[in-house]
Amino acid sequence: MLSATNFWMGFSGLIYLVAGVFILRKEISAARGWDTPITLGCVFIAVPLAVFAPEHFRGPRFIQNMVPSWMPAPWFWKYLVGCALLAAATSLTVRKLVRLSSTLLGLMFFLFVCMIYIPSALAHPNNRFAWTYALRDLAFAGGAWALAGLQSRASSPQQSKWMILFGRIVVATAAIFFAVEHFLHPEFAPGVPLVKMTPPWVPFPSVWGYLAGAILLVAGIGLALNKQSRIAAASIGVLMTALTLFLYLPILILANGGSTPEINEALNYVADTLLFAGAALVLASALPRDPDRVEKT
Repeated sequence: MLSATNFWMGFSGLIYLVAGVFILRKEISAARGWDTPITLGCVFIAVPLAVFAPEHFRGPRFIQNMVPSWMPAPWFWKYLVGCALLAAATSLTVRKLVRLSSTLLGLMFFLFVCMIYIPSALAHPNNRFAWTYALRDLAFAGGAWALAGLQSRASSPQQSKWMILFGRIVVATAAIFFAVEHFLHPEFAPGVPLVKMTPPWVPFPSVWGYLAGAILLVAGIGLALNKQSRIAAASIGVLMTALTLFLYLPILILANGGSTPEINEALNYVADTLLFAGAALVLASALPRDPDRVEKT
């Protein structure tokens, strides 16, 4: 059954998607080739942030339980993060204060990694999903900082270079790790490798796992070696966008009418995968267009 929180998560995401595409309609229509998905990078970050925000305002208790035990007033941080997510989503959608919002967004995800996911991974070193969470949010931080680096290229070229470099390395690392996970566990749903199995209605499920792993591996190596890096980042973004549309969105539609936790889980899978797509696409927008001009780092 659709809860109020689930409704507002889906509705918020839809509103920001429509608004983002409308605002960028001229850029989208003028884009060609790889530039078309790259143009949508900011929108693909804003929409998941808008989806996650209501979950922090009225969502499951596990959101509050993720706050480290040593931090006072855990309820406060839940609402603060919800407000931050909504503010960042609005900034990226209307294209105002993008440098500030993307810098702070990257910092927030980086703090999640340092305060929540890395301690969890170190406490459970054999849990592959714990490392997935850490690398996923680190890639989110890297994408946000790459966007901030792009926005500050004219005013702070050295800072911009390091922010984009950080984004390239962490997205490459996450992509390679995810690729290995797909090769080892192809029966799990492709994309960001989490606990969900590929649904039985998907034909040849293992084939899609291997295919996604191959794309992630080639693109991740290209990013790591700084070879055709713009196309490599865009390839990851296109892959994750396709998985959002053709796998996770149908899963969400089929979950409609199920239990509230099932719908909430499906919404989170859609948002997580689309956010990874957005991180890769904004990274692509920050990388050099001409391969001959790629800086050696």
